[in-house]
Amino acid sequence: MESVSRIEKLLERYLEATTTVAEEMELRDYFTQGDVASHLQHYSAMFNYFSIAKEERSTRELPTKPRKNRFYLAWASVAAVAVLAFGIYFGSEEPSSPYDKLYAQGFTEEEIQSAQMAISLFTNNFKKGVEGASYLEEFEKNTNRFILDN
Repeated sequence: MESVSRIEKLLERYLEATTTVAEEMELRDYFTQGDVASHLQHYSAMFNYFSIAKEERSTRELPTKPRKNRFYLAWASVAAVAVLAFGIYFGSEEPSSPYDKLYAQGFTEEEIQSAQMAISLFTNNFKKGVEGASYLEEFEKNTNRFILDN
């Protein structure tokens, strides 16, 4: 009975992952023998599995020589250099004015200035709205403080 209580304590520590190697070997020896307490019988299968799995070895052979498909790697690097050179050659155009595209679409100077003024007005009003939202956040924080205190 004393050994069963010791095994129960060791098992509890084992499940919490705080046992030493010697204690784990004691548990394995207890559960792999034939005389196991009935209320601990379901742990016996787990420790028996560990004992069997410990002895298993892989029979699969691992390749030790590298493959000889280095030909594709060489062509992939050549293709990468070609794409890079193509991108540098055609991507180095002189940056044009942002208005050139608008003029090309047929917008007049007055229409562009009117659109700029409308965007400026929108951004100013948006900034005011964002500033107002920060006040609301502070108001909510203080309100919650009073509500939670009561």
